[in-house]
Amino acid sequence: MEQTFKDATDQVFTDLDIFPGTSLALLTEPVPGGSIHRLKMNEGTVIPAHTHPVDEFVYVLSGAIQTGGRICQTGTFWETPAKVRQGPHVAMTDVEILTIRLGAMGTFEEGS
Repeated sequence: MEQTFKDATDQVFTDLDIFPGTSLALLTEPVPGGSIHRLKMNEGTVIPAHTHPVDEFVYVLSGAIQTGGRICQTGTFWETPAKVRQGPHVAMTDVEILTIRLGAMGTFEEGS
């Protein structure tokens, strides 16, 4: 095993059809089914309230996003335990977040 690197120019963003206005760049899979990824959301994009079966950690890299009853700006960090309802996530500006998910996303279901 050795160190690996992904420069910004090597990180390919893919549009997420399920949420128009979003795109994702997978950085790595730290545990089976888990992910560390960058997510971009265009201003006005909404990801509905939902849950995941695993813990999730999020850091706002740029912009502002409303979630959990507050506006989170560049530098804000939040964590959501497994099976705890989160969102909706509303992009107040163009926003980019870094997400660490410790396991499979599971089936996306609105609410909970």
